[in-house]
Amino acid sequence: MELRQIEYFIAVAEELHFGRAAKRLQMTQPPLSQQILQLEKELGVMLFERSKRHVELTNAGKVFLQESLHALTQLEQAKAAAQRAQMGMLGRLVLGFVGSATFDILPNLVRAFQDQYPYVDLVLHEMPTPMQIEAFRRKDIDIGFVRTPVVDRLLSLLSVHQETCIAVVPKLHPLAQRSSVSMGDLSAERFILVEREVWPSWYDDIVTKCREAGFSPIIRQNVKEIQTVVGLVAAGLGISIVPSSTANLHARDVAYVNIEGNAPRVDMSIAWRTDNNSPIVKQFLETAVRLTGCDFTQNS
Repeated sequence: MELRQIEYFIAVAEELHFGRAAKRLQMTQPPLSQQILQLEKELGVMLFERSKRHVELTNAGKVFLQESLHALTQLEQAKAAAQRAQMGMLGRLVLGFVGSATFDILPNLVRAFQDQYPYVDLVLHEMPTPMQIEAFRRKDIDIGFVRTPVVDRLLSLLSVHQETCIAVVPKLHPLAQRSSVSMGDLSAERFILVEREVWPSWYDDIVTKCREAGFSPIIRQNVKEIQTVVGLVAAGLGISIVPSSTANLHARDVAYVNIEGNAPRVDMSIAWRTDNNSPIVKQFLETAVRLTGCDFTQNS
């Protein structure tokens, strides 16, 4: 059975006249009649009751017409879906992201992408940068929001956000009343930091900046998430240094204070496998470029 036979059958079933159906199909009547006879033979049923003056669908023909129309509709939908997928407008995109990306760049970018490509199924997994690199190697994720620097020949990077760090202190801490502090002002404080294996470059930068200010930080607690850092600071267990976007996390009982001079910095990049030619990945990256103003010359 061929698609054209189905189309011929539908034309005859709707016209109930072989001559009009042939004209509609821009063909002559004899080959149309032969195609319908062949279709009936393949199906093993009579689709039409025929006479010299009358053509009528049989019960089998009525059922076959309903199913044929449904099949053509499904086929058109499949065709449209394939075309949308080719253009990166349909499919599945798996994103990895560090938790701090939710304070700034991630929500805006995901919203913009979903508005433009509503038929793409976005699946998000929160994981630190080192875990994302492993997930890329296993091809478990397509896009990653990572903290740089990241050195991996497998990956390309687009830098999308840079920010300085600020101090977060308990609300009743003496430093909470200051408009800014120096790194040296933190020398006697106990630090709560995101552990090094989660964010090695940032951890090392904080420790380096402390030493440049003349002290080694007293580390009271290492945790896995920035939200946990802020929560423990709110509990009065210590102070911390966090990305400035963390101030968007309106936690009670803490104050955010600017750091003077050479404060630690953090960078956010979008990562993807260099060999991933998915049109959906391309569309996501183009959305990121449009939203952030960055460009692909920043790839590594």
